[in-house]
Amino acid sequence: MGLYGAERWILALVRHLDPGEVESIVAVIRDAPSLNAPLCSSAAQLGLRTHIFEAHGRVNWSAVSRLRGYLLENDVQILHTHGYKTDLIGLLATRRTPCRLVSTPHGWSVQAGIALRMYEGLDRMIFPLFDAVAPLSESLFAELQRRPAVRSKLQLILNGVDIAEIDATGSVAPQIAQWQQEDCFVIGYIGQLISRKGLTVLLEAFARLDHPRKRLAILGEGAQRADLEAHAANLGLGSSVAFFGFRPDRLAFLKGFDVFVLPSHLEGIPRCLMESMAAGVMTIATDIPGCTDLISPGRTGMLFPVDDVGALTEKLRQSASPEVRASLVRNAREFVVANYSATAMAARYQQLYRGLLKSVRGVSAEYG
Repeated sequence: MGLYGAERWILALVRHLDPGEVESIVAVIRDAPSLNAPLCSSAAQLGLRTHIFEAHGRVNWSAVSRLRGYLLENDVQILHTHGYKTDLIGLLATRRTPCRLVSTPHGWSVQAGIALRMYEGLDRMIFPLFDAVAPLSESLFAELQRRPAVRSKLQLILNGVDIAEIDATGSVAPQIAQWQQEDCFVIGYIGQLISRKGLTVLLEAFARLDHPRKRLAILGEGAQRADLEAHAANLGLGSSVAFFGFRPDRLAFLKGFDVFVLPSHLEGIPRCLMESMAAGVMTIATDIPGCTDLISPGRTGMLFPVDDVGALTEKLRQSASPEVRASLVRNAREFVVANYSATAMAARYQQLYRGLLKSVRGVSAEYG
């Protein structure tokens, strides 16, 4: 396991909350003893309190009683949950306690099995029982606003990216720097290697791209990695594609990309796109909610239809021109800095917490 969009979102939030007013505790529910908890490890490095609830198996209701006991024992006043599983467990654990409950929906699946659709449907049904629901994109907010029962609980707080962390990354990763020295056209992806990310489309579009010095860097881990590596081999891509695995120095890789591609079927509002845009890297993504919150075609990046290999190939061909990329990356950087900073996001959440507790001092907030 590694740190991906939702985990980095939580870290960006807690890093920018005022510790004089908010004491943050970062917690996870661990489904299996073999799993790591990188979110807690990273939060601990920031000097924050952390906790791991051991509740092994897909459904383990002992997590409810364990979480409830922890909330009461530590006088936690706000529980902030992410995802259908922690939303449901958090709701049950906080019933008949003074702890206030906030959920941040990150998005829902489009091409999902019946079980996942049922869980996500249940998640939306229980939102009226929360004290606040804070979707992180305008498209998610608009969808939930159509549900009268949850409308009064909604707070639109846009996702944010840590601009200072990006700007502090100076040097390019040596592996990418070597490609730059060879005057290669470098295309990259950073994220989970799972089916909903649409990475077979990226590989196939890259294979079709007619460019003498093209390179593709894929960073991340996931269940699909072996299949993707086999697919790349079957396409005859050879050494022009490199799978680097999960990299804590992902920003050093990102800063060496000419183009960042996100071919997903589903996103909330992608932090990877915000990071790419803030880093001054040309960005191409699928034309889906979340991506369209960030990318205005021809102004801040490029969009293509889901699973359309031909369309993505054409966008890659166009973006091989430095002249085409120049104005798009400048506009994209300005847009993200103006609208999606982690500092502004944290200030809005702090205001929300303060309102929920009616100015009670010394707020203790747990993130799960």
